[in-house]
Amino acid sequence: MDADSTVPFLTGLLIFLVFASAYFSSSETSMMSLNRYRLKHLVRQKHHGAMRVSRLLEAPDKLLGVILIGNNFVNLLSASIATSIAIQVFGNPETVLTTVVLTLVILIFAEITPKTIAALHPERIAYPSSLLLVVLLKVLYPLVWMANRVSHLLIRAFGINSVAGNDHQLSPEELRTVVHESAQMIPAQGQGMLLNVLDLEKVTVNDILVPRSEITGIDLEDDVNDILTQIGNTQHTRLPVYKKDIDHVVGVLHMRSVGKLVQSSDINREDITRELDPPYFIPESTPLHTQLFNFQSNRKRLAFVVDEYGDIKGIITLEDILEEIVGEFTTDIADSSLDVHPQADGTYLIDGTATLREINRALDWELDSDTAKTLNGLIVENLESIPDSPVGLQMGEYFAEIVQVKDNLIKTARMWRQPAAEPDHESDG
Repeated sequence: MDADSTVPFLTGLLIFLVFASAYFSSSETSMMSLNRYRLKHLVRQKHHGAMRVSRLLEAPDKLLGVILIGNNFVNLLSASIATSIAIQVFGNPETVLTTVVLTLVILIFAEITPKTIAALHPERIAYPSSLLLVVLLKVLYPLVWMANRVSHLLIRAFGINSVAGNDHQLSPEELRTVVHESAQMIPAQGQGMLLNVLDLEKVTVNDILVPRSEITGIDLEDDVNDILTQIGNTQHTRLPVYKKDIDHVVGVLHMRSVGKLVQSSDINREDITRELDPPYFIPESTPLHTQLFNFQSNRKRLAFVVDEYGDIKGIITLEDILEEIVGEFTTDIADSSLDVHPQADGTYLIDGTATLREINRALDWELDSDTAKTLNGLIVENLESIPDSPVGLQMGEYFAEIVQVKDNLIKTARMWRQPAAEPDHESDG
């Protein structure tokens, strides 16, 4: 075969090798760009391409080995053929020109373009290409094994563990980022609920409890008629029952049990006591996600929160935890803004017993709730004393003006937010 007849053949072979290089390059990028969680989902759905790719990714060193061996082989063979074509066409190697032209061809058609396409559409490339990769891995296995063996020895020489686990577990913060990035696929309400679920482990029952000063309950030492009137007017499903004060709680009365009582013409305290469920006590440091499980396992809906001394700090209900996930159940605007009252001048009148979490959620603020849990506690903590007259203070970018103090408790405060001013770079120098 003369030189003129071999040039078209070699040119066709060179084009084929460029496409082969593009195949290996796109295969590598697509395999590494696959969404691992979508891949696992498709594997559970018995998707053949996903199952094949998943098996390849179980040994990434072998997968990369066969891809790089194939890619380097076709690139070196392409260089040899390009040199042979140059010799036959120009009569001499023309090394520099051949190298420049071949480098541009490989870079554009076998690297940048296929890798860009593979990064944009990894599934379309990875699943079909895995068919040939499985075959090549079997054919080239001895060579792949030897190359990986040498590579592992070199890695160990540098003190790196070559058998590190392929951990794709997400931390809560990473999962939070995934939820944020999925805004186009998840409705805003569902996105907020998922984020609230992630927050449950960071929030304790102490953060959302109803403080003891606000507990509505039945004092068995009251007159029976007053007790019945209170039961008839209550808006709660369950009422704590105690003697004299909440520290002497004896149980919880469910309103469905009241039906049995009203059928009796003569109701006394003993009748009420017999219908009580035993009190359920929990420590104040219990995380919300743990308490949600405890409510379920113990079949309880109301718990008394106690501090380290065993004193009752407040109560928490199952509905309180669910509201942390789905938001307030009430649709009454007046109910949802009992503690925070916007004013015409842009400030807010806030009840001192309002929790900082409630204020932050209602106003999208970031008041520090690490130590103090209520507005009263936060102001007293910053003042380091209980004010006996109206005073004002600044807490970072938040301002508070005490409006009313009663019984050593800040009843009402006026608050507003003054964002930190941007630094004036023009005045520098």
